[in-house]
Amino acid sequence: MYDKAELCKKIHEIYPQIGECDIDLKVAWDEDRNAWAVDFRKGVHRIRHYLEDKDAGQCMERDQCVSLGIEFGQFL
Repeated sequence: MYDKAELCKKIHEIYPQIGECDIDLKVAWDEDRNAWAVDFRKGVHRIRHYLEDKDAGQCMERDQCVSLGIEFGQFL
């Protein structure tokens, strides 16, 4: 499992236009879903995306967060 601060930093590196960690972008482990909850805020719009640990590994190790990119793309 990854550290939430490191995962947030990596997501921000890949998608710098989405805002800053702990301001517009928040990452937390969701025990109930056994996945990372990625909360994103742009103006009045908010989304929560669940990122499986396997997908978080793709973000961390390969700089590919495809499912997040699709979600973020709706707001950018």
